[in-house]
Parts: sequence; structure tokens; C-alpha cells
Amino acid sequence: MQPMLVIYILCAVSAGGILGYGIPRLIDKKRMESANELAKRIIEEARKEAQAQKKEIILQGKDEILEARRGMEQEHREQEREIRNKEKKIQEQGEKLEVKLENAGKKEQECLLMEKKFTLKEKELHEMQETLRHRLQEQDIRIQEIAGLTPEEAKARLFADVEARTRHEVARMMRLIETEAKESADRKAKEILSTAIQRYAGDYVAEQTVTTVTLPSEDMKGRIIGREGRNIRALETATGVDLIIDDTPEAIILSSYSPLRRQVAKMSLERLIQDGRIHPARIEDIVGKVEQELEVHIREVGEQATFDAGVHGIHPDIVRTLGQLKFRTSFSQNVLQHSLEVASLCGIMAAELNLDIKKAKRAGLLHDLGKALDHEIEGSHATIGADMAKRYGESKDIIHAIAAHHEDIPPKSAIAVLVQAADSLSGARPGARKELLKNYVKRLEDLENIATSFDGIAKAYAIQAGREVRVMVNSDDVNDDAAYLLCKDIAEKIERNLTYPGQIRVTVIRERRAVGFAK
Repeated sequence: MQPMLVIYILCAVSAGGILGYGIPRLIDKKRMESANELAKRIIEEARKEAQAQKKEIILQGKDEILEARRGMEQEHREQEREIRNKEKKIQEQGEKLEVKLENAGKKEQECLLMEKKFTLKEKELHEMQETLRHRLQEQDIRIQEIAGLTPEEAKARLFADVEARTRHEVARMMRLIETEAKESADRKAKEILSTAIQRYAGDYVAEQTVTTVTLPSEDMKGRIIGREGRNIRALETATGVDLIIDDTPEAIILSSYSPLRRQVAKMSLERLIQDGRIHPARIEDIVGKVEQELEVHIREVGEQATFDAGVHGIHPDIVRTLGQLKFRTSFSQNVLQHSLEVASLCGIMAAELNLDIKKAKRAGLLHDLGKALDHEIEGSHATIGADMAKRYGESKDIIHAIAAHHEDIPPKSAIAVLVQAADSLSGARPGARKELLKNYVKRLEDLENIATSFDGIAKAYAIQAGREVRVMVNSDDVNDDAAYLLCKDIAEKIERNLTYPGQIRVTVIRERRAVGFAK
């Protein structure tokens, strides 16, 4: 028993030791297996997530590559389109160049043919000159033999005889040459002027030296006069305008040489009538406000004029002076409207002649600038306007055109001549200006007297409102060639002795009539 007990006890002890040692190892093994499984699961999840991200990155990269490829293809197509367009343009230019080269070749051949013809004609002319020289030498020898004269005497007689015989021939040739030269020039000038007139129609309001203000009733005249005339005196003193109150029903006449002052007086009087409070203090207050408003209006009118004419970059003081021209008249023609008309005509004619249109319009708009200041500064309005333009930095061409538009100085540029022509057109067209009957009749009489002051004149008539004078000559005293020379002499005398707008046409008429009676 005891040995078995001992063996049993030893076995129990051994088993307990084995169990005491094996259980912790078993626990560690399970933990290791769990950790390994967790690690495997984490690694598997990480691998799956990495594969998903890899696929997503690959897809995103493919999208970007596809988008880039599309952009490249679009850019490539645009480049191909541009290349095709450029190739087409180059092809068209090449075709044009081929046509030009072909034309140039034809012209070159034509020039060679013309050069050959000129060479032949020059040779023929040289031969004719040699022949003529030999004949003249032979004629000189014969004249000396027949007349017994020296070469100098024979030459003098010959020249005198030739001069006497060819005087009328010279006049006839001069007439033909001048007629041919005038035909093309007159035709072109008429085309330009007719185009300018047809394309421009200027409306203007005829201004007078007096302005009429309508009253609501006759009682208002007494209120305007005031007690002992104090109101009317205050109004005349503040505006510089004479108020004429007469028997004209419900009206007062404002009289002043300055349209600007008349406008101030008219606006002030209308406001006083509307307000009803008419006394010296109120009059001074209203006149001051009207002057300020009118100053703003003048600048707006000047700016509008520059805008209408298409002229920019003008000094503000010149713009203000242009605005004052709205209230200035010349022969009852509004000067601002006249200036706009001249600017338009200058631009049209400059376009026809391939000149600077903007410069021509600028010169036309500013040509009468001095008329706004000629009642304040001594001198002609052309000189005053040129000085003002120079003071405010206008170009030399503009200053010269302003100074020369009334021949104060000779015109030296095409722009200056255009301004002269446009100024004459605007002032001379029918209805543009009014002229006193006495001055008008005297100008016509002077025109007829100049025409009849020459020998051989039978009658002379001024027609077309003084734009033309027709001269009848005695056919026995004046032949056809002399009539041509007489026409030029009459025109030159009219230019020297008369002052007139535009031009005057001189027509010399020579006729011979044969009258018979059948009985």
C-alpha cells in the first residue's frame, strides 16, 4: 500500500507541477493565436482598403488622363483649324499676288510699248525740229536777199508780223486750254459742293435785336414799372437791357445789342411775372440766379455743340465761348448753328479730298470763335478767335485756318481753304442771311457799273441776286477772242473793287443777228 501510495502521491505531485506549468503556456498560446488572428484580420482589412484606394486612384488617374487627352485633342483640333485658316489665307494671298504679278507684267509690257512709242515720237520731233531749223535758216537767207535787211531787223519785223497775226490765235488757245482745265476742276468742285449741301440741312432760328415778352394782362405793365419807376430802373440796371413799354397789348419789348443780356432779362422778367413779387431786391436776386443758370446752360450748349460736331479735347474756356455763340447773330444768322454747319461742310469736303476730317471739322467749328468776344476786344473776329485758340493750345493749322477764313492773312493750307469755302456756302445759301435792301441794291448797281465801264459793252444785267452778271457786247467792236479776254478783265475788276460772299459769275454774250422782211 505504501509504495502505491507513494507512487500515487508522486504522480499527483507530478501532475500538479505539469498542470501548474502547462496552463500559463496554454493561456499565452491562446493569446498569441488571438493576436495573430487580429493581426491577420487588420492586415487583410488594410490590404482590402489599400486595394480599394489603389483602384480609386487608378480610376481618378484614368479620368484625369482622359480629360487631359480630351483637352489635348480639342487644342489639336483648334490648331488644325487655325492652320487650315492660315493656309486658306496664304492661298488667297498667293492667288492675289499671282493676279497682281500678272497685272504688273501686263503694265510692264504696256510701259515698254509706250516707251518705244515715245522714243519714236521723240525721234520724229527731233527730225522735225532739224527740218524746221533748216527751213528757218533758208527763210532768213531769202528775206535778207529780198529785203536787204540785217538778220536783227528781219527778225524784229518777223516777230511783229507773227504777233499781229497770232494774237487772236493765242487768245483762242488760251480759252481752249483754260476751258479744258476748268471742265474737270469745275466738275469735281461741283460734285463735292453738291454732295456737301445735299448731306447737310441746317435748321436755325433767326435772332433779332429785340425780344418780346408776353404779359398775362395789361395790369402787369404797371407792376413792372413800379412806384416812380423803381422796378423798371432796377431791372434795366441789373440786366443792362432797355425795357420798352408802349401801346403794344400785353407785351414788353427788350432792346439790347447783346442777345445774351436780352436772354437774361427775358428769363428774369418771366420768373418775376410768375412769382408775382416784383421789387428791387427781388429783381436783383432773380437776375443773379438767372445769370448762374444761364452760365451752366452756356457750358452745356458748348459741350453739346462739340459733341454734335464730333470734336473733342477742346479747352473748357473755348467750350464756354462756343456756348455764347448761341446768343450771337450775324446778318440774322445764328452763329453757333452757322459754325456747326461750317464744321459739317468742312468734314464732308475733307472726306471727298482725302484730308484730315477731324481737323477740318475742328477748324470749321472754331472759325467764328471771335464773334463771341468782338464787342469786348478790339480787332476783327478772325484775329480775336485765332489769338484765343493760340492761347488755349490749339494746333498751328487750326489757328491759321481761323485767322485766314476772311483773308486777313493769305490761306496757306488746304484746311484753311476748306473753311473759307464752307463759310461762304453757309452764309450765301438762300435764306441763310438777311441783307438790307439799300445795301443789296447798291451792290447790284456797283456790279453793273463795273461791267459797263469797259469799251464795247452794250448792256449789263446783274441777275441771280447778284451771283451773276451778264454782259452784252457790240459784235462789231468785240470779236469772239476779245470777248473772252473782256470776261477775264471784268472778273478781275469785280474782285478788286467789290466785297461779296461766295462768287460772282461773269457771262459775256456776243451775237450777230441778221433781220430780213418778206413782203
